Amino acid sequence: MLGVLEGRVSVITGGSRGIGKAIARAFLSEGSACVLAARDAGALDVTVREMSEIGPRLLGVSADVASEADVGRLVERALSEFGRIDALVNCAGVYGPIGPSAEVGPGAWWDTLRTNLLGTFLATRFVLPQMLRQGRGKIINLAGGGASSPFPRFSAYATSKAAVVRLTETLAEELKGSGIDVNAVAPGAVNTRLLDQVLEAGDAAGDQFLDSARRQREEGGTPPEKAAELAVFLASDKSNGLTGRLISAVWDEWPEMALRIPEIMASDLYTLRRVTQATP
Repeated sequence: MLGVLEGRVSVITGGSRGIGKAIARAFLSEGSACVLAARDAGALDVTVREMSEIGPRLLGVSADVASEADVGRLVERALSEFGRIDALVNCAGVYGPIGPSAEVGPGAWWDTLRTNLLGTFLATRFVLPQMLRQGRGKIINLAGGGASSPFPRFSAYATSKAAVVRLTETLAEELKGSGIDVNAVAPGAVNTRLLDQVLEAGDAAGDQFLDSARRQREEGGTPPEKAAELAVFLASDKSNGLTGRLISAVWDEWPEMALRIPEIMASDLYTLRRVTQATP
């Protein structure tokens, strides 16, 4: 049986480990060729070797998503190797400085936004011309803590992820009628290297979140495969027309959304909106 992404080509940033790696595995299993990008060339090589027999074609490109030159080279490699890009998954991300905003360094704070927000914008900016020529495409951005509620002591990360969701919504409006859908995924509390950073930060993360992180480590957290399954849905034709939404891999009944797309698109469901008091 053919996979739902058969014949597609996908670019996945942050694809060497964690959620990005799980998404890459799922995409390959569904028939998509994949171009994986990561800063750590060694980890990327290991992942490519490990998964090279899962799907049809796999390419690893070492790149820093905050570098315009690197991202341009990444997209050029993908196009020269495969001739098209059908899906982009912006998964590269960092927590950045952990601690009260009055105490963290401005340089490290800004570097977090460069990776999480500028990196998402750059990859999107470079793939859009090809997608527009094709008249179709899927862009999937990874949200995270702070995207829809405050995240104390992680102000750089929270700010960047809220901005990624607003960028998602804005792009969806700009691209109406183009055949390109742009959505964001809230993956849940996944045990990744970011969790290791929280535990290493200790008291700087705050007692409440540190305790939560310790429980998450002990209990196993949310499997990254949940986010990968949602990403497959959003990259497939099943989600055509669903755009500008923030969807939880854990809490939202996304498998049913294919039957509700017109209803969802006519509402504020799965968006960031200011809630106002109803007038009498």
